[in-house]
Amino acid sequence: MAGISGHWAFAFGVLGNIISFIVFLSPIPTFYKIYKKKSTEGYQSIPYVVALFSSMLWIYYAFLKTNTTLLITINSFGVFIETIYVGFYIFYAPKKARVQTIKMLSLFVVGGFGAIVLVTQFLFKGAIRGQVVGWICLIFSLCVFVAPLGIVRQVIKTKSVEYMPLLLSVFLTLSAVMWFFYGLLLKDINIAAPNVLGFIFGILQIVLYVIYSKKEKAILKEQKLPEIQKPAVIVSDDNTNVANKKLPELTQEQIIDIVRLAGLLANTDKVQVATCPHDHANCGVKATANVENMPKLQTVEAS
Repeated sequence: MAGISGHWAFAFGVLGNIISFIVFLSPIPTFYKIYKKKSTEGYQSIPYVVALFSSMLWIYYAFLKTNTTLLITINSFGVFIETIYVGFYIFYAPKKARVQTIKMLSLFVVGGFGAIVLVTQFLFKGAIRGQVVGWICLIFSLCVFVAPLGIVRQVIKTKSVEYMPLLLSVFLTLSAVMWFFYGLLLKDINIAAPNVLGFIFGILQIVLYVIYSKKEKAILKEQKLPEIQKPAVIVSDDNTNVANKKLPELTQEQIIDIVRLAGLLANTDKVQVATCPHDHANCGVKATANVENMPKLQTVEAS
């Protein structure tokens, strides 16, 4: 039975390594967005600093225990990738966030980890040292799962999931399941216990993401911009009133006279009035003579 549980523990440990590897890589889209915008905006550095500190503690704990090679492999990669994330965050963060991140690094990584190593090495020996370090790892593993709750609070406050990475929440939940069974099969409570809380917090984040992402979509639908209406241009013209009036009907004789008049105007020497501006006398005589020869129109009263 011990051999079977050992094989199952190894299997869950390998799966835990694979999923944890994906967990460590899941913030890459977040940091790519930071790189494109050249700003950390609303993102926080707390999860990455705490994850870095936790990985360092687990490596220290794994060296004090036996059959924990899988803990060393994944947490070594965790220290490497989290260091890159924190450095990247400090580079693009505004001054206030940068100073806060450096303070947390000094508190956790330098002061905290250094103090734990020194105290446990000088005050505890043998199996007791491993138990003390194990309980410390348990506490700070809980902090790793609690750290994203700051983002959860922001999601509830702003009703927006913009700064809540869904992939990280999903893979943290899966990782918690794998490491829980790994610790359970190895009968190591320090590995199994924190992953129970990690599973609960992971499910909470996924549920919140689903709820508030739907609300965001509903708000966007309600806030659709109204269609731009073309302004109606009304042109007023005095001639339109005249056009709307009913004109008198012409008789056949009047129509014939109008045609004759148009023909005379086309062929008359009256055109010379426009071409002889200096000969006003002759131009006037020609125009007068031609007017006398024009047929007279009958006056018709409008009915």
